[in-house]
Amino acid sequence: MIGRILSLTIVIFIAAFLYYVSRFWDFRLWGREGLLGIEELRPAGGLLSFWLRGTDFAPFELLIWGIAACMILGLLQKVFDFFGR
Repeated sequence: MIGRILSLTIVIFIAAFLYYVSRFWDFRLWGREGLLGIEELRPAGGLLSFWLRGTDFAPFELLIWGIAACMILGLLQKVFDFFGR
């Protein structure tokens, strides 16, 4: 029971992080100076587009985010299946 609650909590945090990295984040939960004073953690989210700015991969930001999100969540499922036995 505790293992399931822990794994569900981990998945929720990783999904929230993936949502924050995407262009769909629309919440402004902290000030303009960034989270904990770190300017790279902007309140507007959209970090992947910020990281890909100036590269040839910038037009494919949504595709890269979708593939990375599926790979991360799939890997997380494999890890939980392995340790769940």
